[in-house]
Amino acid sequence: MFIGHFAAGFAAKKFAPRTSVALLIAATQFADMLWPIFLLLGWEHVRIAPGDTRYTPLDLYDYPWSHSLLMDIVWAAAFALLYYALTKYSRGSIVIAICVLSHFLLDWISHRPDMPLYPGASQRYGLGLWNSIPATMIVEFAMFAIGIGLYMNVTRARDRIGRYAFAGFVGFLVFINIGDRFSPIPPSVAALAWVTIIGGAILIPWAWWFDAHRQAQ
Repeated sequence: MFIGHFAAGFAAKKFAPRTSVALLIAATQFADMLWPIFLLLGWEHVRIAPGDTRYTPLDLYDYPWSHSLLMDIVWAAAFALLYYALTKYSRGSIVIAICVLSHFLLDWISHRPDMPLYPGASQRYGLGLWNSIPATMIVEFAMFAIGIGLYMNVTRARDRIGRYAFAGFVGFLVFINIGDRFSPIPPSVAALAWVTIIGGAILIPWAWWFDAHRQAQ
């Protein structure tokens, strides 16, 4: 899942209005932010295998440290405790923990059975939404529309940055999500990892920028 994770981050702003949406999005994306780093370190592995599912050419056969349920619980606790230590905002900490854990739930819906409950587990889980491109697009865009709607319902732009940088962010995500269906297959695992890292390095500061120029309604 891609923009479905962003949808969860936007929707979470309703429940933690003092927390930057950038942190909420980072929380929902945290497993995917760890994953390319672990790939480059050789701790996790992926195969580029067109046809593994209809939606993605990736065979995600080994990623227990970033995506297993147990480790997502660990990452959720660590992220939330660090945030609470810095802000003393308990509501935000709870929402951040839920956002991190939401990643497993949404990937369980979209992935084929490749998600372990803990490192070393032989049994894998997944409902396989990615086996249908139309169903995946419908579900993700519906989630995204709801998430954006909730975010706009609880914040309003204070200036042009809050309005247009936000609109640009939304448009960029839609463009990337559609364009990904027509993009070439990644040439290598390393290239895939670096593109993912660079994407996060752009999108999270961008979200922080526009959210700082919006205020709670």
